Amino acid sequence: MKIFGITVLILAPLVVISLGMDILLGFDLDNSIKHAFNPFLVKDPVELILFLILLAFLVFSFFYRKKKNGNTKGQQ
Repeated sequence: MKIFGITVLILAPLVVISLGMDILLGFDLDNSIKHAFNPFLVKDPVELILFLILLAFLVFSFFYRKKKNGNTKGQQ
């Protein structure tokens, strides 16, 4: 419960800052809320490709470590 509370206390000011910046840039409140809660709407195609590459690398490294740790446990 403590971790959830800390997460919410960090999330709330970040969302408020994001909404404030969007409003100062001239977006209306509806678009600001969309940008704050769905960041993929404001990404360029190059950013999305880079995100997918990094995500694939993360998944690959997770399975590689899991397989590597599984092999070492079986040999002991």
